[in-house]
Amino acid sequence: MKNLSIKIGNVTFQNPVTVASGTFGYLEEYYKLSDVKKLGCIVPKTITLNAKEGNPAPRIVETSSGMINAIGIENLGADYFLREKLPKLLKLKVPIVVSISAVSNKEFVMLAKKLDSVKSIKAIELNLSCPNLKNKKLIAQDVAATRQVVRLVKKAIHKPVIVKLTPNVTDISEIAKAAEQSGADAVSLVNTFMATAIDIHKKEFILGNKVGGLSGPAIKPIALKMVYDVAKKVKIPIIAMGGIATAQDALEFIIAGASMVAVGTASFIDPNAPLDVLKGIASYMKKNKIKSIKQLIGSIND
Repeated sequence: MKNLSIKIGNVTFQNPVTVASGTFGYLEEYYKLSDVKKLGCIVPKTITLNAKEGNPAPRIVETSSGMINAIGIENLGADYFLREKLPKLLKLKVPIVVSISAVSNKEFVMLAKKLDSVKSIKAIELNLSCPNLKNKKLIAQDVAATRQVVRLVKKAIHKPVIVKLTPNVTDISEIAKAAEQSGADAVSLVNTFMATAIDIHKKEFILGNKVGGLSGPAIKPIALKMVYDVAKKVKIPIIAMGGIATAQDALEFIIAGASMVAVGTASFIDPNAPLDVLKGIASYMKKNKIKSIKQLIGSIND
């Protein structure tokens, strides 16, 4: 028997594969395309305390090796999510981790406390790193700001806190360390890279927001390096993402130091991609006679 279970805080997930926030929608028809109950957990699109509009269209542009999105954190607010979306997600019988964003530390705490009282939510992810919000420096680009919000939220709630970091910094491991020192139970990295695209015929930006976040295969080697760097600096679990499309991709991140992996852009091409990744990891472990996923985490030969 292979042990694929991973523990974050006081919660144990049955395996190390999840989906990146914002890439696996709420439509029941979409979930029927994939046997999602086999996944370790699901992270729905980031929510805010109150309803929030997204960015102007166009919002997505395909690149030669990935995609750029400028969706923004469009959602109908926490109360709507709890009333309309969460009950449908719970029918999937897979652990739910809720990703949240806010405009202030006070709002982060208010939202986290609201979700903390919901027993069915297993953990809370603080999205400190959405790259397409206009004229705002990201919390995850500032050590002090990261430290402060993580500390406040951890003090206010009981559920495990996962901190989602941006790669758009000089040293992501410095930010990760600050999150760990402030009580984070895990860090999630990397979010998308700032990017843009131009229409050469109209001589204008393609995206309505001008800039967005690059994801997909193009960012994988950089994301892998960042996960490796962070794994050397922190002891808490790392949830890795960034161009993961196959089991080999996922295994590279795990060997580099990640405890869990999230499939994002690949799900737009194939909703079964996360399940294929999970099957591939299990097959690799069987072939190499590895009994526990923990034997693989950070097993890189330096």
